Amino acid sequence: MYILNTQADQLAMLREIGVRSIDDLFEAIPAACRLKGELGVPPALTEIDLTSHLAELSRKSKSADDAICFLGGGSYDHFIPAVVDTVAGRSEFYTAYTPYQAEASQGSLQAFFEYQTLICQLTGMDVSNASLYDGGSAVTEAAFMAITTTNRTDVLIAESVHPEYRANLQTYLANLDARMMTLPASAGRLDPAELKKSLTDDTACVVVQHPNFFGSLEDVAELAKLAHEHGALCVVSVDPISLGVLKKPGDYGADIVVAEGQGLGTPMQFGGPFLGILACKEQFVRKLPGRLVGQTTDRNGNRCWVLTLQTREQHIRREKATSNICTNQGLLALRATVYLAALGPQGLSETAELCTQKAHYAATQLTKLPGVKLRFDRPFFKEFVIQVKGDVPVILSKLLEEGYHAGLHLGRWYPSLTDCISIAVTEKRTRAEIDGLVEAYRKALN
Repeated sequence: MYILNTQADQLAMLREIGVRSIDDLFEAIPAACRLKGELGVPPALTEIDLTSHLAELSRKSKSADDAICFLGGGSYDHFIPAVVDTVAGRSEFYTAYTPYQAEASQGSLQAFFEYQTLICQLTGMDVSNASLYDGGSAVTEAAFMAITTTNRTDVLIAESVHPEYRANLQTYLANLDARMMTLPASAGRLDPAELKKSLTDDTACVVVQHPNFFGSLEDVAELAKLAHEHGALCVVSVDPISLGVLKKPGDYGADIVVAEGQGLGTPMQFGGPFLGILACKEQFVRKLPGRLVGQTTDRNGNRCWVLTLQTREQHIRREKATSNICTNQGLLALRATVYLAALGPQGLSETAELCTQKAHYAATQLTKLPGVKLRFDRPFFKEFVIQVKGDVPVILSKLLEEGYHAGLHLGRWYPSLTDCISIAVTEKRTRAEIDGLVEAYRKALN
């Protein structure tokens, strides 16, 4: 926030702290490191001119409202019921700070408690925290939990896990006594045989994504079984919407479940902020990062809510702390809570079924085009990979001109998939929009 202060205000503050000038504040910084001259910033604009300039800049980008969206890779164009914005936009929630004082924060605490309950019901886990930053940070936190729980050093992660989640994890582990090993997924999934030969007594956990970054389903039950046979934990990153049709992770042996929760009522927002979900079996609760809200009774016997576990370094000894997860994710957790409550089990199931049906229709129609085929012969949920002939960035640029966010170029992350495009189809897409995409691809490929 920028707060205007006059020259007189500045002089008064300098006198108060015993400094003659603002330059004196920077004496501790070597002169060679200080900026010489003026910043390369254009002159100030009036509010009218600034508003016009920002509007002009925004028109250079095409949001999911400006072009029909088939983008995926962790950020999806799902329908958001109006009630989500109505509730989350209330000032009591929208501006709420960390609920340190339970007596003054019962609304926020109850909302977080409901969130945790819904996430546990969705995943089949025993306990959930009150949210993390995003899907990538959730994967990293889960790996940390596994390392400290097992006292082992190695994290095995499938190549089919979101590449940005893997990069995030690699960054966090770089200066720790731990190793990340990426296991190949050349056929669009992690082969259990590949995992079996990579497991050792140093393996802390196996991290898989289901459905994975390519949209394919992994052999998660077999992978979890192999991990447990070697004393390692199984961490599964899921698409929460997929749990309307797929088994709960708790039913196939997952120890820790993480997810990107953006699809649960948060807009795509050009990439964030998003919502990190993390839930686990009760035996790992003491290693859980962030906050845990619990239900209790007050001195009058009335039901109320409190912060039960607070493993941040502000609350406990630093060496005992987990992670410094802060306030802003609570608002996105609230959106997920309202979304799940509004849809209910039947609504979530119907949403997942529509995604599956429409994605398979799109895949069938696209692969009828000459030179287009599915890259992986695997079952998929709402996302799939096509292989095309031609320059993929040029093809996608042509499709955007036709009004379609037509997919993600996988060559951005996978050198072996430079001719491949990942396409996601949500419940919002109509048959006419899918048919329009197919026709646009036909023109672009020709």
